[in-house]
Amino acid sequence: MDAILVEELTKKFRSGWPWLPPVTALAGLSLSVHKGEIYGFLGPNGAGKTTTLKILLSLMRATSGKVEMLGKPAGDLKVRRRIGFLPESPYFYDYLTADEFLAFYGHLDGLERAELGRRIDHLLEVVGLSEARTRQLRKFSKGMLQRVGLAQALIHDPELVILDEPMSGLDPLGRKHVRDLILGLRDQGKTVFFSTHIIPDVEMICDRVGIIVKGKLLASGRVDELVSNGHTQSVEIVCEGINADEVPSITALATRVLQRGRHCLVALPGPDQLDEVLAMIRARGGRLVSVTPQKGSLEELFFKQDDMTVGMRSDTKV
Repeated sequence: MDAILVEELTKKFRSGWPWLPPVTALAGLSLSVHKGEIYGFLGPNGAGKTTTLKILLSLMRATSGKVEMLGKPAGDLKVRRRIGFLPESPYFYDYLTADEFLAFYGHLDGLERAELGRRIDHLLEVVGLSEARTRQLRKFSKGMLQRVGLAQALIHDPELVILDEPMSGLDPLGRKHVRDLILGLRDQGKTVFFSTHIIPDVEMICDRVGIIVKGKLLASGRVDELVSNGHTQSVEIVCEGINADEVPSITALATRVLQRGRHCLVALPGPDQLDEVLAMIRARGGRLVSVTPQKGSLEELFFKQDDMTVGMRSDTKV
């Protein structure tokens, strides 16, 4: 059984003017998230990521399509108790301390006082905020608010954790801390589904990824499967004692040549030209330093989609 199952999900919004057609935010979106995995939902701003999450959490009705969460229809009250959620821009009662904030949400979930106290102690330690537990949230940094928000999403020990842009606006240290927390959730057997437009975060921690553009899922699968099916896309040669710019037969085969002192980098479009270029380097007295095959990247796949560059121009969040 999948943790999340979405089939032919469509969402249309009224345009605001009766003579204009409705705006389609999601157009037949289908995806599945397996239990115990980290699934990255990648797309530019305005692609439909937040709309999808709101429908999953029954914060918005779909125009059509099927959505199941933990084997039950989305919105089932028993299932909702097994889900933790952190929105992209949450509003916290900032006059509360971290202790009071987590206690408030724990009481809403019906946790007993003793169990709630243990959960708060544990989660504050996990997110690295034990020393700031008596500080008001208004005095927290962006990264600290993200971490206490994650603690709030986990206060009831959910099976499925849904995060909307959890690393947006964080500095490198804050992003690393949140990445480590997400990896820790998977180690506990939990399922994590998070949306983002930050490609390196997806490549570093996700088991699988789905790329959404203009409300359509353009690709889904493991990162290594998506990027060229593991085939080498290019080769970089580093040599010394030769200036490749002065060898037309090498520059004719290369996609890029960089000269840095005695060292020269030659980038080839693929492995087919490798033997020929190596022979040219040796024939001119050059010494080989390294040969590095370059795999395709998720970023290349992201920008290969025909409509991607158009979507990236939009700053509108759907």
